Amino acid sequence: MSRHDAGKPEQPPREAWLGEQARKPRRRRVVLADSTKARGRALRTIIELEEQTSVGEKLVRDLIRQQLKSAFGMAFAVLIGMCLLPLAFYLFPQIGDLEVLGIPVPWLVLGIAPFPILYGVGWVFRRQAERHERDFVNMVDR
Repeated sequence: MSRHDAGKPEQPPREAWLGEQARKPRRRRVVLADSTKARGRALRTIIELEEQTSVGEKLVRDLIRQQLKSAFGMAFAVLIGMCLLPLAFYLFPQIGDLEVLGIPVPWLVLGIAPFPILYGVGWVFRRQAERHERDFVNMVDR
């Protein structure tokens, strides 16, 4: 025994350890799905996006088209909503006679009400844009 091994407990010989390992059943890896095919498809899609092939360009164009469709839909809703307010005041002039704290109601509705509405529309649009981007990334990663 050497001076460095003085305080260490003795270990069984290597052959005994290998024999013990040989008696134990070998561990097996269980995989629910073959991910190599999915990884190959995702890699191919990512390469097509990076190299800007016709397929990659179509995928990006589809994402942009979805984003524009959402943006124009929200803008149309806001435009219709904002145009209906003055029309309502024109069709129902008695609304113009109402006052709250000495301020005419049309001024309050046209000056204050659009801001929370526009904030809400912006929040909804942002959520839709993030969803479109998340769907795009999920499609590319498949």
